[in-house]
Amino acid sequence: MLYQIGPITLDTMPFNADTMRRASGAAVAEKGVMGARPPLEFMGKGEDRITLSGRLLPTRIGGLTELETVRGLMEAGTRVPVMRGDGKMFGWHAIVRIEEDHANLDRFGVGFTLAYTIELLRDGAEPSLGGATGIFDMMLGLFEAL
Repeated sequence: MLYQIGPITLDTMPFNADTMRRASGAAVAEKGVMGARPPLEFMGKGEDRITLSGRLLPTRIGGLTELETVRGLMEAGTRVPVMRGDGKMFGWHAIVRIEEDHANLDRFGVGFTLAYTIELLRDGAEPSLGGATGIFDMMLGLFEAL
């Protein structure tokens, strides 16, 4: 497994990823003072984005169904956990953007090669899975997206 986005596994086949980009930030406030450079006050964690990209061969290997499932999660606004293949948890994310580029279209309009990009934004109010209610709500949200 390369990455896990909620119920979707990105692996070498059929739905793969070949690049990952992560951009994180911090929120700071500038305090004005006279005669000196303004000191910065740390206000908390800032935006945290993950971008996964890859190429699919839908007519040979598949992967189009998984991409449509990710699109369904995005359209439903479902927050999903994101995990790297080595077990590193990135927290709960919203899928905010999906791009597809089809090349060499077949007679059904599907590309022989399909380049995709999925952009995820970390949710600041991560759901708690400590109780049964949190697990039930997360599972219900995943099934609604499917």
